[in-house]
Amino acid sequence: YGQSALPVYEQIPGAVMLRLHAGDDASCRNLNHAQQPQLLGVRPEELAKRGAFGASWKLLEQLPADGAVPAIGDEATVTWSLGKKVGDTLPVADARGRIFQVRIVGLAVNWILQGSLVLAEKSFVEHFPDDGGYRVFLMDSVPVLADKCLEVAPATRRLAEFLEVENTYLAIFQALGGLGVLLGSVGLAIVVARNTLERRGELAVLQAVGFQRSALRWLVVCEHWLLVILGIGIGLVAAMVAVLPSWRTASGAGIGPGMVALLAGLAVGGLGRSWLAAWAALRGPLLPALRNE
Repeated sequence: YGQSALPVYEQIPGAVMLRLHAGDDASCRNLNHAQQPQLLGVRPEELAKRGAFGASWKLLEQLPADGAVPAIGDEATVTWSLGKKVGDTLPVADARGRIFQVRIVGLAVNWILQGSLVLAEKSFVEHFPDDGGYRVFLMDSVPVLADKCLEVAPATRRLAEFLEVENTYLAIFQALGGLGVLLGSVGLAIVVARNTLERRGELAVLQAVGFQRSALRWLVVCEHWLLVILGIGIGLVAAMVAVLPSWRTASGAGIGPGMVALLAGLAVGGLGRSWLAAWAALRGPLLPALRNE
């Protein structure tokens, strides 16, 4: 990936050259809502013959009847930064300040041009004739052009920069999710303990007629086990609804061993906390509670 405004780079062998119209950075590195995203102009056949980024670049050549300009963008950029989906249009101002519509006709996943929308070069030149020359290059190998002031970045480094931001968000959400699980676990233990304390008289009567203390503990745990099952079930359904859009894409991942282990850990932990709460509530003599009953 290289960027420069000098025309000397227009004849780089083996490179895909793109025109650039500056705009708002719509990648995950920009926390603000992008109003006018950066636009790139490319010859669709150059990317189509390479099968680049898994997108259908021929769609850029199919002009719709309403006059909207076809564009392809990164899935994260279109979905989250622009709040759009395939088929939606985005108003963009051309070189003379006139508004034209850009229609999203395709999405690419995890590509190095995140934050930009790609148009066909013909449409780009029509609306931005003043943005002459090529300023962005995609190269299979880096040529020796250090003396020409060309800024070159490996695709792996550029993708790593985007993923670093995404991983930071994921770490924050995981921390908040872990805090929620902790609060829910403590809340469950408090509910079981309070309910058991309020029923000490009833449990004392059962012990007086022959029930063992261990049997009473299991009775309390089994009564509250339904809370654990309902809690895990409701949380699982809510989580599946939240990640359903991701599952529908190529990058979506299903329920793996890690998720199964997490659910099993929550179930075992809920059972253990219910047992500890019941054990703590049934400690000590139950005779005073029996007299009150």
